[in-house]
Amino acid sequence: MKVELVEKNQNTVKFILRDASTALANAVRRAMISEVPVLAIDDVFVFENTSVLRDEILAHRLGLIPLKTPPGKYRLREECDCGSERGCEKCRVTLTLTAEAVDEVKTVYSGELVSEDPEVEPVSPNIPIVKLAPGQKVRIMAYARLGRGREHAKWQPVSMCIYKNLPVIEVLDECDGCGKCVEKCPRKILRVEEGKVVVVDELDCILCKFCEEACPKIPPAIKVEYEKNSFLFTVESVGNLPPEELVAEAVDVMLGQVEEFGKAFEEAAGSGGS
Repeated sequence: MKVELVEKNQNTVKFILRDASTALANAVRRAMISEVPVLAIDDVFVFENTSVLRDEILAHRLGLIPLKTPPGKYRLREECDCGSERGCEKCRVTLTLTAEAVDEVKTVYSGELVSEDPEVEPVSPNIPIVKLAPGQKVRIMAYARLGRGREHAKWQPVSMCIYKNLPVIEVLDECDGCGKCVEKCPRKILRVEEGKVVVVDELDCILCKFCEEACPKIPPAIKVEYEKNSFLFTVESVGNLPPEELVAEAVDVMLGQVEEFGKAFEEAAGSGGS
């Protein structure tokens, strides 16, 4: 199995996974969506709320604010040795919010949340929480804990995690550069240069084969196929973790699950269980 990095920026990474089955590619995708633990607000204590939003709505909005998650710093609550229902400093982070509108309408944003851990903060300070009219006030304390996407969408660290078969486009010598395929391509990845069709961005192909259908040659002078057991991944992080760390964490989770399954199987085989 080989991995080739195609593109990376602050929140998105594209890479090619080669020599892997579809089952493995999908397992990696599912692990990134539902198995990588990240922080999110889960317990909310409302001490004062005179806004138009009910306490439950405020709690829901706070829970959906993505929080930066330092890898390895906190434990999952079920794995923490504190045994507390509310958690401890090893498995939770406390955030507070106090806001009041005095003379004019005030919009309360995520940047006003105060965290006890400077490494844990909203990924953006500009997420609106509630709008307060003059005289209205909110005073809230919240606990953030690690969780997985399979529990709730607020713990999903990705906003997009997709893969597709790796496209392979071949322009044959019979091509006379008529441009019919260029006109039909929905992704605009073909163009005519010096009397022949050339591929501008092969990775952007969606394997629709409209170009093949548009070619007047029989058989078509352009062939669109895909590389077997090779996939192009696009992963967009919500911001809890950098995208490259998110991918690496998903692989570590999968390896841990495989090891756990192996141990369970050996124990079952040793005890004669089924």
